[in-house]
Amino acid sequence: MKIFQVKRKTTYEKLHTIQMGELTTQVTSIKRCLFGLPIKTLYKYRQTYYGEVKETKDCMLFI
Repeated sequence: MKIFQVKRKTTYEKLHTIQMGELTTQVTSIKRCLFGLPIKTLYKYRQTYYGEVKETKDCMLFI
């Protein structure tokens, strides 16, 4: 069994941008795990309709 692992998980999230308004999109997060328990999120990104990869820091969470 590995001590450190890197796991990738894709979920649907509602995001809000000023230009586009509300957007439901797939967000992929890459996390570092210790014995299967997540420790730290290394990177979080989403894909646009045109295939570009953008960071989720550009969007605000929609609550």
